[in-house]
Amino acid sequence: MDTPICDFVNRYHKSGVSRLHMPGHKGNALLGCEPLDITEVAGADELYEPQGIIAQSEQNATALFGTAHTFYSTEGSSHCIRAMLRLATEQWDTAKDGPPLILAARNAHKAFITAAALLDLDIAWLWPQQQSLCSCPVSAQQLKQAFAAQTRRPCAVYVTSPDYLGGMQDIAALAVVCQSFGVPLLVDNAHGAYLRFLRPSQHPIGLGATACCDSAHKTLPVLTGGAYLHISTTAPQNYTANARQALALFGSTSPSYLVLQSLDAANRYLAMDYPAKLAQCAEQVALLTAQLQQNGWVVAGQEPLKLTLNAAAAGTTGYAVAQKLRRAAVECEYADPYFVVLMFAPGNKQQDFQRAYEALGQVNYNIGQQLQPHNNTLQAPPVQAMRVRNAMLAPHECIEIEQALGRVCGSPMVSCPPAIPIVSSGELFGEQEIALCRFYGVQKVDVVAK
Repeated sequence: MDTPICDFVNRYHKSGVSRLHMPGHKGNALLGCEPLDITEVAGADELYEPQGIIAQSEQNATALFGTAHTFYSTEGSSHCIRAMLRLATEQWDTAKDGPPLILAARNAHKAFITAAALLDLDIAWLWPQQQSLCSCPVSAQQLKQAFAAQTRRPCAVYVTSPDYLGGMQDIAALAVVCQSFGVPLLVDNAHGAYLRFLRPSQHPIGLGATACCDSAHKTLPVLTGGAYLHISTTAPQNYTANARQALALFGSTSPSYLVLQSLDAANRYLAMDYPAKLAQCAEQVALLTAQLQQNGWVVAGQEPLKLTLNAAAAGTTGYAVAQKLRRAAVECEYADPYFVVLMFAPGNKQQDFQRAYEALGQVNYNIGQQLQPHNNTLQAPPVQAMRVRNAMLAPHECIEIEQALGRVCGSPMVSCPPAIPIVSSGELFGEQEIALCRFYGVQKVDVVAK
């Protein structure tokens, strides 16, 4: 598979042309990457109006992912989330039907909530029967009940899968429900770009999602910020036709050509031996998981390249396990009072697996910090006192958590995206929310000013 963006930039670098344009380093290697860092010069195409090398590269990605079109972003999945919501709302008749409503699993990325404010959406949250800070499993039956409970038709359903702990929604089942109601299914697949290349594929687009975003940089050999917006072949016509405009609405006019080159180069890698390397890596993760389970560890999640350990079940905290791993030269992806998460990819070496195994060992020893008993879930959803947009765009003030009782949340409280906000924009701080904030060490909160 060709790499038109990489080829052009290399030719430009070797041409010796005088760079009387941005960026200011003029190709001089301070970090080493500057000679290949260019802007939208003649022949380099334009990300939001591509007719040349970017268009060619996106067509390569489209073929690899089996979509109606795969669009590039150099600003991560956050950018693509905003664009997806724009596509879901752009044909909504607000004058006739009021603000658009979206059904959304509560473990939403902060970008989803800020986009809802900017686009003036109302959110009907889907709450899980069993929840942790990061996971929000939603069954097809729950989704049907959520549809039935609404007094107006939602513009879309939005879920996160995989989530931060490796939990995966039944996308195929949720898609069937959405199709029966004629409503698009949008998926934050930031952690699952590689799922397309499993055998069989587990990618949301192949399972019936209307659109999804992938953070290519999280699990593929792509620079930080590289992401995809995928549109399904079954999506409404405006999704493919207007996706570029939706991305441009929220995107920078200075896209990173280093990131674009990494997306372009990844196409060749994905078309060659990546699936075989991916299968091998997944086997190594499964082996490590089985070994740790034999040693007494309790494992959560189903994602093939993610290992999530339930530290609480071992009588300790995720923070303590993370510190132990760090002392063994292993840096985890995420830790909280209950869990620690390790993310693997084909780029990891055998040494990485061995270090993790040796550092974790048996669970019957004192890792360190002990978890204090606490109910880490909300017993009932917080009370919505203001619309999301009104609360987020109102004047705010920062106050001590002890003073927050009865106050309206300004900015959403998300401890690590994507996670279940303890309180989201427009919701009230009650006793249960304040207690949970204390448990997670939140000392100050952002509220709507009086």
